[in-house]
Amino acid sequence: MIADCGLNPNTAACQACCAIFAVVAIPATRAEAAHRIEELRHEIEYHNYRYYVLDDPVISDQEYDRLFRELQELEAAFPDLITPDSPTQRVGAEPSEAFEKVSHYTAMLSLGNAFNEQELRAFHRRVVNLLGRSEVEYVTEPKIDGLAVALTYENGLFVRGATRGNGEVGENVTPNLKTIRAIPLRLRTSDPPRLVEARGEVYLPLSAFRKLNEERAAAGEPPFANPRNAAAGTVRQLDPRVTARRPLSFFGYGIGYIDPEGRLPETQWRILEQLQEWGFPTTRRQRLHQSIDSVIDYCREWESRRDELDYEIDGIVVKVNRIDDQKRLGSLSREPRWAIAYKFHSEEAVTRLLKIEINVGRTGTLNPYAVLDPVEVGGVTVHTATLHNEADIRRKDIREGDMVVIRRAGDVIPQVVRPLVEKRTGNEKVFTYPDRCPVCQAPVVREEGGVMAYCSNRRCPAQRLEALKHFVSREAMDIRGLGPETLEKLMQAGLVQDPADLYRLRREDILGLPGFGEKSADNLLRSLEESKHRPFHRVLFALGIRHVGATVARLLTRHFPDIERLAAATTEELEAVPGIGPEIARSIRAYFQHEDNIRLIRRLQEAGLRFHEEAAARPVRPLSGKSFVITGSLEGLSREQAKQFIEEHGGVVRDSVSRNTDYLIVGANPGSKLEKARSLGVPTLTWDELVKLVNQSS
Repeated sequence: MIADCGLNPNTAACQACCAIFAVVAIPATRAEAAHRIEELRHEIEYHNYRYYVLDDPVISDQEYDRLFRELQELEAAFPDLITPDSPTQRVGAEPSEAFEKVSHYTAMLSLGNAFNEQELRAFHRRVVNLLGRSEVEYVTEPKIDGLAVALTYENGLFVRGATRGNGEVGENVTPNLKTIRAIPLRLRTSDPPRLVEARGEVYLPLSAFRKLNEERAAAGEPPFANPRNAAAGTVRQLDPRVTARRPLSFFGYGIGYIDPEGRLPETQWRILEQLQEWGFPTTRRQRLHQSIDSVIDYCREWESRRDELDYEIDGIVVKVNRIDDQKRLGSLSREPRWAIAYKFHSEEAVTRLLKIEINVGRTGTLNPYAVLDPVEVGGVTVHTATLHNEADIRRKDIREGDMVVIRRAGDVIPQVVRPLVEKRTGNEKVFTYPDRCPVCQAPVVREEGGVMAYCSNRRCPAQRLEALKHFVSREAMDIRGLGPETLEKLMQAGLVQDPADLYRLRREDILGLPGFGEKSADNLLRSLEESKHRPFHRVLFALGIRHVGATVARLLTRHFPDIERLAAATTEELEAVPGIGPEIARSIRAYFQHEDNIRLIRRLQEAGLRFHEEAAARPVRPLSGKSFVITGSLEGLSREQAKQFIEEHGGVVRDSVSRNTDYLIVGANPGSKLEKARSLGVPTLTWDELVKLVNQSS
């Protein structure tokens, strides 16, 4: 009970107040637990909808995590209450040995292509001639370069997800798709179709793709070639826990099937709206057109603006809007007559590969790259491109002197796609991988079963320099003023050999470097001092432990809140952390068994860096975890304003009263919702009482 709240303790308002501010605990009875679990599931899915579909979150990440942890604890205490649509079931199931085949309700057709405006106009003429009229509406949306999937819902519950496969039969990847938070586990409707199959594209955002490849490179793993391959490979992981660790997303674009009792929307535009109402995100870049000229203008617009998006698109999908027109037009072979893909100009180019060279990474990996005859790809002049690893070079049979195809999409590092074997002259040279480090001449070693080669010298200057670059990088310690050239100068001057040396730099040391004046020296010292306040998970990431990227570092510090406990953890204890597999666990144990690493950590601790995790301060959300329904008119306040107030303070506003409603807000001239609330025993509050409770908690 809250002291001096000013409310009569015998009123519903007082009881509601106590419910708002009560301390959360494991309920004593199964019935109480079931009620709270259902409540938490609704709220978590609501916040998933706000975040992934509306792109308009109303609570902090910390508050979301608190709700999720509470649900996990309740389900752990009452495991018989776990259901397939619970948000906790997104974390990934046990590995599967194989994927079963799934037949689609209707064929997932591929699209014909138009490579220029003339071909797009020819498509329009065919549509007009077949329909026998000149006016046709079209819907356009970006063509996501991802993996097409079909999602089946029975009575609103997600029961199966399948890849496109050959269009008729795909693979059942339900456990993997359940890990994608943008895919609703239950449709957001009180009257779902008995059976419906939604279709869309799974993709990996470009920002997530870049981060994933940075983490893989930092962990000594080969990077993914492009976001589409990363998404496709992730969805087809036999271990769904791997899928759960990668931030895939989803855009809905169609309805493949709906049972005869359901009603298919009459237009493609309405289908997209229906998908959004059910809880699926769409690109929000779709547009309705009254003419083919408008369609062409849209295609031109997005061909020039494609780099603004955080996902790869390779064109624009154009669909006839009316569904009855689509049925009249039908399909030709495996392509619909009512839709076409306008393909953008390729972001590929052909140039000569002059030489293959090796870069030594911070973990000792020998990373090959191609030195190219400069060529423009996607508006950028490219001089070098990645070759991933020795196995990739052998598989593609890439040789020095080859004419090669180079690909660059968005901000992704350019890559060599393939050699043009037909253009070989006989002067090309097969690349021989070195057996000694090109920097320090130490022997090269290979892990059993691995694809990467490593320099065996832990004190290799190249490794030390790359380790320093990683340590000062933005996602790690974010030390401004320490670029690669400055770090190299500091090493050459004998001032810095490892990260701990950075914190021993004196002003006169920095002033002695070329290009540094008093102001820049002071700025660097200030940046070094500020970096001492970085949280533990960033310090751990900055250490550069093999296989420990930014995401893994966060997982570790949540379970081992200080470096002493992490260093003492056994392999079994590490593997018990969700998301940490045997290879990562072995790498962490190996790191803490080297005296050099322990010595470095001690010196960084002495310098003042944080090696313990501090509890994050959570914002006060007085209405968090509670659902409201509003009835009647509120004086001086619109319904939308009232809803916004409740959501800003952590509450959820629903349309109808149910047993899961926490309280009804009653205004002037209330409707039938008041009678229903009374019959269900739902507490009521006036608006003034609600505001008073919120203000008292702030």
